[in-house]
Amino acid sequence: MADEFTLSNVACIDTAKSPHPISTGIGFFDHMIDQLNSHAQIGVSVTVNKQGEDNNPSNHSFEVVNRYADEDQAKLMGTVGTALGKELNKLKYPEGERTSRFCCPLDEALVECVLTKKPNGEAGKLVKFTLPPYGKYPVNKGRAKIGTMKTPYVETFFSNVAHTSGMDISLAKIRGDNGHHVVESAFKAFSRALRNLIDGTNTNNYTSAEYENMWGVKSESYTSSLELCREGKLERSTKETSILVHILLNGLAKGPGDSIKVDTGIKTMDQFVSILAKEAMMSTEIKCNGDLYVDDHHTSEDVSIALGQVLNTAFGTKAGLNRMWCAVGSYGDAEVEVTMDLSNRPCITHNLSLSSNPNEEEYAGDLSVEMLDHVIESLVLNSRSTVHILEKKVGKTVLETALATAMAFGRALRMCAAVDPRRAGKTASSKGTLSV
Repeated sequence: MADEFTLSNVACIDTAKSPHPISTGIGFFDHMIDQLNSHAQIGVSVTVNKQGEDNNPSNHSFEVVNRYADEDQAKLMGTVGTALGKELNKLKYPEGERTSRFCCPLDEALVECVLTKKPNGEAGKLVKFTLPPYGKYPVNKGRAKIGTMKTPYVETFFSNVAHTSGMDISLAKIRGDNGHHVVESAFKAFSRALRNLIDGTNTNNYTSAEYENMWGVKSESYTSSLELCREGKLERSTKETSILVHILLNGLAKGPGDSIKVDTGIKTMDQFVSILAKEAMMSTEIKCNGDLYVDDHHTSEDVSIALGQVLNTAFGTKAGLNRMWCAVGSYGDAEVEVTMDLSNRPCITHNLSLSSNPNEEEYAGDLSVEMLDHVIESLVLNSRSTVHILEKKVGKTVLETALATAMAFGRALRMCAAVDPRRAGKTASSKGTLSV
């Protein structure tokens, strides 16, 4: 421990709350560490004082919360990282070397975290760290400070956590123009990857015994999800379309209404929504009579808007839900990853090869490519989700890319909407709510 700072009440408690606060003397740093409470479901506490001082962490004045903003932040954040890493190393992990990967989507950032727990008490290391620059302002520099926290020492913190926790840590910025969100995405991705590492699960591994125990059809999560009886229904008619959309988040549990029936008059839309619904394990009925004698715009747009709206209705308050996940879908040569957060902060970012597709296609099947782009946007925004779509392999056709996207979207949706019984009906957010 550094001579200048003394640490007390340092704890990392699995699936329980610590009775003590997080009070490092740097307000934004406190907020980031608190992501472990919300997203790793680990009760974290740590109080930092200088030798001879005894600050009251219940005093939330700016001066007390940021009392060490002008001190040696490299030493402070490194010391905290070392201490928390030691506590994380005491938690129970599955035997052998395990790896967990998670991406966290914010509206202006996407960070990937990969964790590997080393066996036999080996020290870990920070194997990759590509978060800087923190945002695009100033140009080519990014932010040097967020709140009172100096951004260069985020790397110091994670390097020390890695060493004493026995975890190799990789943090890579995939996208990010907002410095605050880049750092927040990193801490959330780390927290979610850590939760999966402890559980023995991993995104895109749906066959392991640990996954089946936590999320499979015989799990408490699955049963609890069915008990909510979540559904959404919308019927509306305009001069352009007449629509019925009805979904049940019922796990396709072979009960009444267990089916997927989609008839929009556009085969690509029918295929897209049917694949999405199957992977999301939700019964779906969609019927649309639209003015296809004009073109595909009104029908495809209105169906995707309505589907997004009924999904948002079915999600309810989102309390107790897993909330975030990332999933890969493949169709033909196309491979797409969708990272989703039921955030109530609607945002869509993607790099799909739509305007630059190799064959300069105007249509994906019988749906115009420009409307495919609009369908994805309308679905995401009206479901009030944050979604990042990453094209990993380009399809031979835009249709392959579209259907790989639908598959990944459905898989991510299913996992985001799953109930996590450990949350006991509480919202997975450091704010405590997603309603504002």
